[in-house]
Amino acid sequence: MAAAVADTSFLFSLFGNDAHTPAAKNWVQQAQLPITVTALGRYELGNAIRFAAFRKAISPADARASLAAVEADLKSGHLQPASCDLAGIVTEAARLSELHTVSGGHRSFDILHVATARLLKATTFLSFDANQRRLATTLRLNIGP
Repeated sequence: MAAAVADTSFLFSLFGNDAHTPAAKNWVQQAQLPITVTALGRYELGNAIRFAAFRKAISPADARASLAAVEADLKSGHLQPASCDLAGIVTEAARLSELHTVSGGHRSFDILHVATARLLKATTFLSFDANQRRLATTLRLNIGP
């Protein structure tokens, strides 16, 4: 059972420097819980950091530092890697899409993150994306920060 599962918006804020960084860091300090990440989440976070460098939103040095911080937190246990069957995630995401996308306008990766949290039985879902938070709330997930 995963205590907290985070989407990329939360993780990018935690390891980067944007408007939500203080809230992400504050949540981590207050909660003192590890954050569960899957290979899919790690991929999207790494790509988001590298894409920010491509767009010149962050420097290549900052991107390397952020990626190194992610690896350090994986080694220290602040981030907990979790295995989750990709086919199971996609099946759950397809179910959630059928039930909620027409009425809520949810994007594919947002649904994948929420589906992952459900399959990992997360107690808390961390996101700064308002629409994704609405979907998670609809599904009775606790939301942070």
